[in-house]
Amino acid sequence: MKGIRIGISLGDLGGDGASALEASIQQFARAEAAGFQTAWAPNIFSFDAMTLLALAGPRTGSIELGTAVVPTYSRHPFYMAQQALSTAAATGGRFALGLGPSHKVVIENMLGLSYDKVAQHVEEYVSVVKSLVETGKVAFQGQCYRVNAGLQIAGARPFPVLIGGLGPRMRKIAATVADGTITWMTGRRTIGETLAPQMHAAARAAGRKDSPRIVCGLPVVVTSDAAGAREAVSKSFAIYGQLPSYRAMLDLEGAKGPGDVAVAGDAREVERQIEALAAAGVTDFNAALFPYGPDAKASFERTYEVLAELARR
Repeated sequence: MKGIRIGISLGDLGGDGASALEASIQQFARAEAAGFQTAWAPNIFSFDAMTLLALAGPRTGSIELGTAVVPTYSRHPFYMAQQALSTAAATGGRFALGLGPSHKVVIENMLGLSYDKVAQHVEEYVSVVKSLVETGKVAFQGQCYRVNAGLQIAGARPFPVLIGGLGPRMRKIAATVADGTITWMTGRRTIGETLAPQMHAAARAAGRKDSPRIVCGLPVVVTSDAAGAREAVSKSFAIYGQLPSYRAMLDLEGAKGPGDVAVAGDAREVERQIEALAAAGVTDFNAALFPYGPDAKASFERTYEVLAELARR
């Protein structure tokens, strides 16, 4: 599809032991064969995203493999860069590192860490990671981090570093320190009227020649019952209507719940909605397929094929 790359969100398929891991890895080879340009692995409460992508690297040859996203607070930026560069080597340079601070409820309540100075933390974190990724060394003195170290990862080349930049300062960091943003549950109007203009303005003011990437992640379902599908999306993803950062994006969109920003409808309507995202400034679409209806497998496959066809254009 003109003006936008079509990707797919892939993760744990369930099951037990090695068979579950193997099934999850095979998804990436299938996505490449189907024509998707990118595939994104979440890093929540199942497989480690970079480990999964490193294993998928030798099974693929052209598709970009990215994380969406790896939490920052729980891992020192030096070791984040080390694992990311190792993953880049394993994927033959087809890697994109999506980073994010996660949420207070996760970092403080679950992990027992401080969620203090979020934007400052992310800006310094990305600065350290970017320096190591691009030069193999870093000498950084900040409020949150003081790092003097180097890395030598054979076969690794620099790769894009994206952040979940939702608030104004995070958008500026995404455009000026990182290489762009990777969003979730952020609608077309918010991207077109707020996020993209602010990021492009910040990049120009910083003298950056390349435009920042804007990766938009949304649930997608091809269906003749768009209203019912949106209601089901809102129920299934209700937590994203409650977490403060996503709630702020939904409010900015004028959306009551996650279903209001989902891409839903028949094949032509889904295509039209993705075209509208491209017109709003989205460079990459990260489709989270949402099975809907009495036959979940058939629903998934129908949506998969429509998106793959759009990706092949």
